[in-house]
Amino acid sequence: MTAPHGPAAEVFQRALDALLPAGPSPLRAVLAGPGLPAPDSGADILLVPTHPRTGEAWAPPAQASHAYPVPLPVGVWRWLAFPEPHLPVPASGGMPDSVLRDDPPAPRARYPFRADEGVFRHTLARLPAVRYPWLREILENLDRYVCAGLF
Repeated sequence: MTAPHGPAAEVFQRALDALLPAGPSPLRAVLAGPGLPAPDSGADILLVPTHPRTGEAWAPPAQASHAYPVPLPVGVWRWLAFPEPHLPVPASGGMPDSVLRDDPPAPRARYPFRADEGVFRHTLARLPAVRYPWLREILENLDRYVCAGLF
């Protein structure tokens, strides 16, 4: 499975590569939702926002309705879809070209994002698909993935 480029790939791709079995043609996930262009017909999975009050997942347009929607909390989805860049100049205006900044850029996280092991285990155990051998293997060997730094 391939995650969308950008923050979504930074967050999900490492774990997807380690947890999912390799297949002949990987599924392609794309971000979809308000303010984004309509997803193309080649998308298999749509990462969509949930409504902040009702919790309902955003409904994709008709041409992308064949893709499986995966709802994300609206704050997480917004961060993945519209990341805020670190501004090298003050927001109130630019600095003259001859002036060098002496303040360091905002620090990046020391470690890549990791899903909570307990939440992942609980969610995986509740899925009906956990009966499939490859998914059961992930659940039974989750401690190995924790040691590998995925959680």
